[in-house]
Amino acid sequence: MDIDFGKLSLEEMRTLRDQLDRAINSYEGRKRREALKAIEDVAREHGYRLGDLTGGGAVRGGPVAPKYANPADPTMTWTGRGRKPRWVQENLKQGKQLEDLAI
Repeated sequence: MDIDFGKLSLEEMRTLRDQLDRAINSYEGRKRREALKAIEDVAREHGYRLGDLTGGGAVRGGPVAPKYANPADPTMTWTGRGRKPRWVQENLKQGKQLEDLAI
């Protein structure tokens, strides 16, 4: 896919960047979940739970993947846990739904 960036407006390039950031975040989250499931399956095949092999009870997956991104600045994300960031609150006040901010 060849894109002639010289023919795109600044707004079109920002929209393209936003879409790419969302696609990358979604892809990384999906691949992480697939890898964890594969590891859990292998442990189960050998008669173990993953926590038995790692020395812990429940295995924490590390940081929670973001579920929402600021349309104006996709580097600003939120996992959906805890207090809503100001940018989420502002978007909701403007009439957007939480689903509109989903990655």
